Amino acid sequence: MSYLSFIRTNWLFLLAGFLLTFTSSYGQTYFISLFAGEIKTDFDLSDGQWGGIYTIGTTMSAVAMIWAGVLTDRFRVRALALGVMVALAVACVAMAVNTSWVLLILVIFALRLTGQGMMSQLGSVAMVRWFEATRGKALSLSSMGFAAGQAVLPVVFVALFAVANWRSLWVLAAVIVIATIPLILILLRQERTPQSMADEAQIAGMHGRHWKRREMLRSGLFFLMIPMVLGPSAWGTALFFQQVHLVEVKGWELVAFVALMPIYTVASVGATFASGWAIDRFGVSRIVPFQMLPFGASFAVLAYADTIFMAGVGLTVFGIGQGIQGTATSSFWAEYYGTRHIGAIKSVAAALMVFGSAIGPGITGALIDFGIDFPDQMLPIAVYYVLAAGLATLGIMRYRPTLGR
Repeated sequence: MSYLSFIRTNWLFLLAGFLLTFTSSYGQTYFISLFAGEIKTDFDLSDGQWGGIYTIGTTMSAVAMIWAGVLTDRFRVRALALGVMVALAVACVAMAVNTSWVLLILVIFALRLTGQGMMSQLGSVAMVRWFEATRGKALSLSSMGFAAGQAVLPVVFVALFAVANWRSLWVLAAVIVIATIPLILILLRQERTPQSMADEAQIAGMHGRHWKRREMLRSGLFFLMIPMVLGPSAWGTALFFQQVHLVEVKGWELVAFVALMPIYTVASVGATFASGWAIDRFGVSRIVPFQMLPFGASFAVLAYADTIFMAGVGLTVFGIGQGIQGTATSSFWAEYYGTRHIGAIKSVAAALMVFGSAIGPGITGALIDFGIDFPDQMLPIAVYYVLAAGLATLGIMRYRPTLGR
């Protein structure tokens, strides 16, 4: 089935997935980091202090995701989305009115848990649960919400800095979230419950089993895949989190750097569709070993980039990695561990992802305070990606024969 015919047949639910992932933007680092300069000024924070606050709040949200993510195995996405989006809107308002650096930790916690954590989880679990043979296509299309958010929101909100106070822009974000809720509820009105799927045919994982979370946590494959899950989240988050610092060190204008986001998004979209097709055609096992390599190449390019043009090249390659990662990782968990307990399993993956996004800004911010600028940190990060690719390849080679297909 082609993408166009697939969209025509399933557009209502695919649009719901798109809106869920798009709404996660307000808790994503690339959005929060747009306000880094204003936050550091208003709260009188250094790069390391701001990174530390972000790390603590995000780590707290990672721990909470281990519990919260399981809810997607028990309740409709429709019901959970209502509560999560209301909580996300409240968190946005809290960012707008808060004046205490201590409470800032709790605000970051709320934004990261509801935005990056639960909204992303709801979008991907919904696609994995509803689509089997066309899972790659479904994930690639729903993840366009991430791409659209990264392409549109930074440009729009940076432009609004010229006419509005940064705190009022967080109120605007809350209004947008609330305005999206009725549309989400309408699109998901025919959604099946997780319980209604319990007796239906589902895709099993390794050894023909539907793995439970505690079983997955004891499997060797899971530990080999941890660097693959942590890396893009940790260092990709750091890239956007430190973008204000990066442009200052490189001598670029923030507006010019942010203007590259649509180029990055085009690359991410292209890679997302290509990887979605490749996963359905060849299987996720053939894609996972290569998905870390574009990340490593992008950080190597950005380390030496001295012009905005070369920054665009680096972000383009990074976008390719991001597009592959967004589709392949979600498919991987379903392929190898089965779909029956996918909410619980993905809650661990989501917690790792959120934890990665916590340590990345913290580590890079601390190193900046010690005098090691972010561009100087990029080559070691590139090496990390190559090593993570090697471990993922080892895991695939070792456990792929257990799939029996």
